[in-house]
Amino acid sequence: MTAPTLHDSPRNTGWIEVIAGCMFSGKTEELIRRIRRAQIARMTVAIFKPEIDDRYSPDQIVSHSDVKLQSTPVRTSAEILHRSADAQVIGIDEGQFFDAGIVDVVEELANRGKRVIVAGLDQDYRGKPFEPMPQLLAIAEYITKTLAICVVCGNPADRTQRTSPSSERVLVGAKDTYEARCRRCFQPPSS
Repeated sequence: MTAPTLHDSPRNTGWIEVIAGCMFSGKTEELIRRIRRAQIARMTVAIFKPEIDDRYSPDQIVSHSDVKLQSTPVRTSAEILHRSADAQVIGIDEGQFFDAGIVDVVEELANRGKRVIVAGLDQDYRGKPFEPMPQLLAIAEYITKTLAICVVCGNPADRTQRTSPSSERVLVGAKDTYEARCRRCFQPPSS
């Protein structure tokens, strides 16, 4: 199901939207688009990102195509709950980098009547589900799966190919470390 429009949004309730996909598929750009539309509608917004993601800016969410929006960096998911009391719409980027508590935080915010939009990688560099994104997908009312373009063959890509030798699960990077790949061209690590 796609995200609600202004005319078919649930009324008098909160809900959760998840934007998931591989690197370079436009997740952050879509999150920014939705947040800007909420701002145009004069809704109060709060935007959060994990403190670990300082690739482009310490206090903005930034897409790979350089679209930016001011945000609050947080160390833990619990901080989001405490810092978003006055917001009607909460945007959270890089959901995969948060602790498991993000699931309860997002659920609590939606139960308080807020619209919560989370963007993040649904798979890690091995092609495995990237927690806590599967749990967020399970509780979301609206899910958007974004696709990139495979850099090898040009087909739709839904995998993130790591191009560096690191075996750490969390390795913050961009084009210097990752490529978008399709199912056929994706080469998972051997171990």
